[in-house]
Amino acid sequence: MMKQGLFTVTENKPLTDHVMRMRLAGDVSAITAPGQFINLKLDGLFLRRPISVYDLDKTGVTIIYKVVGKGTAKLAATKVGETLDVLTGLGNGYDLSSCGGEVLLLGGGVGVPPLYLLCKRLLEQGRSVHVVLGFNTADEVFCEDSFRALGVDVTVATADGSYGVKGFVTDALPSHYDYFYTCGPEPMLKAVYRCTETSGQFSFEERMGCGFGACMGCTCKTLTGYKRICKDGPVLEKEEILWED
Repeated sequence: MMKQGLFTVTENKPLTDHVMRMRLAGDVSAITAPGQFINLKLDGLFLRRPISVYDLDKTGVTIIYKVVGKGTAKLAATKVGETLDVLTGLGNGYDLSSCGGEVLLLGGGVGVPPLYLLCKRLLEQGRSVHVVLGFNTADEVFCEDSFRALGVDVTVATADGSYGVKGFVTDALPSHYDYFYTCGPEPMLKAVYRCTETSGQFSFEERMGCGFGACMGCTCKTLTGYKRICKDGPVLEKEEILWED
């Protein structure tokens, strides 16, 4: 259930030239599953900014975001000690009951952060996890060390070959896995859909209006009709997705 509250910024630091990590202290009781997102209100901007949850504990939530426009630039300029109006508990999150014993996580760019909390939850259930992270260049790589610190196998792919495997996440798939979870830009998700043989779950990155299903501004075509990414997603199962050209 969606919940609104005021959160205090306790950290806002760069991970790369364009990627930031922010820690927000506040009530996170509405966040119940990895893959959910929060929606931040920024002064002077009409629309809130939806950002996936990277990690959380009883005292607050951590997000990782890329500075790409006016909203995220304003967020990057936020100082420790400032407060933000935040909607929490948005989206459906990943379903952990569907996977087998050997799980593959595939993340591309700013699709990487929601996989971290998912990885922690899978490990708590005793799953074996392999993580593949995709970036354009070596300078853009982030979170690799965080995943490795959890004790999982991590493979990094870069499009230009400057670090790790040359190519995309689909060029670094392991030989065996029972199930997969993925998040990233739509071209990557389409490639993952084509290259994977098992079932899996896709978390969509989408521009949103309201962020909680009222405006119908973000939709995906499925076997049962169009679904709202912010309300019915952002996570959809592989078998229900109908890709549009």
